[in-house]
Amino acid sequence: MTRLATPRKSRARSQLRIDSILTAARTLLAEEGVSSLSIYSVAERAEIPPSSVYHFFAGVPALLEALTGDVHAAFRACLQAPIEHDALNGWGDLSRIVEQRMLTIYSEDAAARQLILAQHGLTEVTQADRQHDLELGQLLHDVFMRHFELPALPQDVDVFALAMELGDRVYARSIQLHDCITPRMAEEGMRVVDAYLGLYLPTFLPKRVSPSNT
Repeated sequence: MTRLATPRKSRARSQLRIDSILTAARTLLAEEGVSSLSIYSVAERAEIPPSSVYHFFAGVPALLEALTGDVHAAFRACLQAPIEHDALNGWGDLSRIVEQRMLTIYSEDAAARQLILAQHGLTEVTQADRQHDLELGQLLHDVFMRHFELPALPQDVDVFALAMELGDRVYARSIQLHDCITPRMAEEGMRVVDAYLGLYLPTFLPKRVSPSNT
């Protein structure tokens, strides 16, 4: 009696194919930018038929949305990584730690720079980025809540998400002018984040005795 392939093995093979497609797309982004990306160029780089790429991604926008999700997964991981509570003298220290981690991702990942900071004009990617930003804003709020006692914040504005978006605008300007985030513009971006948060957070924010688990 012939045994059929198990669904688990099929899913594993599919995931391997998806990973190879995303790796190829990420490499092309780093080398040539968003404008040169196509299903055919990705298929060629991944050494698979274009039909295999289309099987998982309807087109370039869907492929870029998936890559944007990967980039934001790295941002989520950096927000969820441990922070030494005793080393924080104020909320500005916490803000700088988070921004430095995000700047490291931008520095090491060309796909992150191309998708989040470059001017590509792709509506689907921009919308996906903004949706992810809302999630990151909530995570950043939770990080601040873990270490400090926050005051009441407005309900009609996501303060932490907007702060990150404002910082990204500065980093994007640096990419436009210099093709990288220069140390000077990195500092300016962090200053923008701190300045906006400072509109809602007092300079001396009470620090928790120990990190909160809520």
